[in-house]
Amino acid sequence: MFTRTETFKEFIRLYPIVTLIILLHFLLYMVTITPIFPNSWIFEKFMGVNLYIREGELWRLVTPIFLHSGFSHMLFNSFSLLLFGPGLERILGKATFLFLYVTTGLIANIATLILQPLPYTHVGSSGAIFGLFGIYVAIVIFRKDLLSRENAQIILTITIIGVIMTFFQHNINITGHIFGLLSGFTLGRLYLGKSGNPSFSFPTITKGRFIKKPVGPFSLKWILVVIILFLAIIGLLSK
Repeated sequence: MFTRTETFKEFIRLYPIVTLIILLHFLLYMVTITPIFPNSWIFEKFMGVNLYIREGELWRLVTPIFLHSGFSHMLFNSFSLLLFGPGLERILGKATFLFLYVTTGLIANIATLILQPLPYTHVGSSGAIFGLFGIYVAIVIFRKDLLSRENAQIILTITIIGVIMTFFQHNINITGHIFGLLSGFTLGRLYLGKSGNPSFSFPTITKGRFIKKPVGPFSLKWILVVIILFLAIIGLLSK
């Protein structure tokens, strides 16, 4: 589920929303380093600034979800989305995935506006990514038919690590992380409802056709997956 076996073209076709968001991350980062658009200009107009939001610049509740403070910040957030986004895009569908991704990021930024002081500034998609974690947790608790036990254990472990490390890293929007997680869990619970639908099986591509790929017991592959996901969390929380 968290390993990618698709070719580049297959990934774009199967996960167009994840691809579009990552592309937007990259394009906005390129704008920030292009001399035509001075770095100070793009951040001045679109970063989250509580004072300016209070004064009516409401677009700043959304634009920080796609804007990052540097290359490593953009890279690690995009990498986290690359790992955790495709599974939910297939479970939820493209439109619902995009709606919940933006909505959880928006709620995280609204909570930041309410609970942080007026001079507080922020950028980054981590609130929305924690929203994805929250949706996964809702799936693990309320829709066990959609995830294997191994995948459920992995996502719970990564989520717990992410939450704990949120409180031990500098320059982290703790409010955004926590409320992104809580909003994802709540919206995931409301949207997914109760179990009972046929079990969801993640496909792999073989000669242009879908085949079901069963999940086996823990092995070296799973250990490597956990290590990669853990490194993604470290990067997500590092700025």
